[in-house]
Amino acid sequence: MVKTQGGWQPKIKKGAAPLYLAIANAIAEDIATGQLTAEQRLPPQRKLADALGIDFTTVARAYSEAHRRGLIDSVVGRGTFVCGRRRLKMPRVFEGRPNIDMSMNMPPEPYSAELLELMQGGFAAVSGQLRDLMRYQDFGGSPDDRAAGALWLRRRGMSVDPARLLVVPGAQSALLAVLTTLASAGSVICCEELTYPGLQALATQLGIKLIGLPMDGEGIDAVAFAAACAQYAPKALYCNPTLLNPTTAVMSEARRRALVDVARNYNVPIIEDDAYGFLPRVTPPAIAAIGADITFYIAGLAKCVGAGLRIAYLVAPDAQYASRLAAALRATTVMASPITSSLATRWIRDGTADLALNAIRKESMARQKLAARILPAGSYTSKPEAFHLWISLPAPWNRNAFAAHMRSSGVGVVASDAFAVSVQPPEAVRVCIGGVADREHIQHALELIAEALQGAPIAAPAIV
Repeated sequence: MVKTQGGWQPKIKKGAAPLYLAIANAIAEDIATGQLTAEQRLPPQRKLADALGIDFTTVARAYSEAHRRGLIDSVVGRGTFVCGRRRLKMPRVFEGRPNIDMSMNMPPEPYSAELLELMQGGFAAVSGQLRDLMRYQDFGGSPDDRAAGALWLRRRGMSVDPARLLVVPGAQSALLAVLTTLASAGSVICCEELTYPGLQALATQLGIKLIGLPMDGEGIDAVAFAAACAQYAPKALYCNPTLLNPTTAVMSEARRRALVDVARNYNVPIIEDDAYGFLPRVTPPAIAAIGADITFYIAGLAKCVGAGLRIAYLVAPDAQYASRLAAALRATTVMASPITSSLATRWIRDGTADLALNAIRKESMARQKLAARILPAGSYTSKPEAFHLWISLPAPWNRNAFAAHMRSSGVGVVASDAFAVSVQPPEAVRVCIGGVADREHIQHALELIAEALQGAPIAAPAIV
């Protein structure tokens, strides 16, 4: 702890790195605890540098970072001051977990007062049926819930017999049921070489070996899939063909048809995870619409209506497989919540789900424009309606150092290791621009990311 002119004592922890962030964090912490108050003057940058025994440029960068966070303002001729309370709209102390968590891939929450009123009306209507909904229901959803699910899937160009459709408590439950139905411990399933971490977690739990297939800008290469079928005799191909998590790749219709042809030739079923398929206004048809006879289709509502709506629709190739999936689901989840299922059905039928989907699209597009304006050109890939970005890191950054640096800045991102299967993880990170944060906070986080991308890892000098 070093006392400086003006009475302020920055608390710099030994070993904190990079040092400029440690100083900015000290400013944030002292504001949060009342050690620094609104309009209080901070020491001049050079005097603070001399007091700490560090370079002037480090303090200048620290003040610049604190200014980016909305903590301080500088007035020419007067100095640097703590901002008034009207500027301090978010917690600014970046100790431990990030303040802006861009690691969870959640949709934005752009709910207007009118949309919230409609949603609350749905809750009220469902509560009127509470006595019936508190009982056990038909497994796989009531006839009305299944019919509503089939109606929702028409938005993806699918005409589904409700007898092949099951209402399940979230996409992860559906994926577990499909994996246990198709594969056993020691068997092989093919997937993208960069794929959904939830698949990897389930495969590990079940003892299934994943083979990551080479990709291009559209996703899985069909020739590589055919070669893998010949070599490994996989039990299934898992894919996320629209707005792939993490790269946002979208398969063309031609690529989807090529994969279906290979799957039929080798009698390998396809597991289509269409988590993001409803987001683009224009997108190729679902693989299940092309090859219904060979595809297990999963469409959850978490990414396109709301993360807390843990309902998904699972479509089997035929009624026999639907019965087998029902048995697998009954053993693990018993049934989807009748209350949640009924709410989803109501929102689908009265148009509330479509309004929520459109609101998520609109807000995602607005945040994509922020990213395009703030991040260096060519530094990332994404799509207009997506709410995540895939950032390729420039040298000398590596993915883990970058993720650690952003965490120290209060921003959570995910290194590529979480997605890599059968391949060396690329120097890249996934960034979610959805979640509960508003545009102001997303902008702030993107500015911090842009600054890091245009800089380089900094080694912190020792505090003496």
